[in-house]
Amino acid sequence: MSEPKPVPLDNQLCFSLYAASIAINRTYKPMLDAMGITYPQYLVLCTLGENDGLTVGAIADRLALESSTITPPVQRLEQAGHVERRRSKIDERQVHVWLTATGRALFSRSSCLGETLVERSGMTPEQFEALNQNVRELRKVLGGDR
Repeated sequence: MSEPKPVPLDNQLCFSLYAASIAINRTYKPMLDAMGITYPQYLVLCTLGENDGLTVGAIADRLALESSTITPPVQRLEQAGHVERRRSKIDERQVHVWLTATGRALFSRSSCLGETLVERSGMTPEQFEALNQNVRELRKVLGGDR
């Protein structure tokens, strides 16, 4: 009995998603550089843009990351004046993160990233959303939704 042949990388969904993620980051990088932020900082801004005043732990949960991974980008955003961290008056162990006026402006400015991605993809907005929905469903069934 012969050994099964390995599946070529281009036929593996995991590699396609990985390579697409790298391509997206390369597309975003010049725009993020112009805004003076990194991709992790962008993700934090987007999370707060959806729901301002989250705790560091809630931001980490939303991004499916550990809290310790979120702290450095939050600190850099705070140093740049884009967010403000405040300890909870109810539970001092909790730190809430709030967008400042400059952070809200930067979040609004960052909408160009998604628009650029749809444009460069060659897909219609509806096709792009369908692809995104399929990837979200895959993530959900694989247990990637927290």
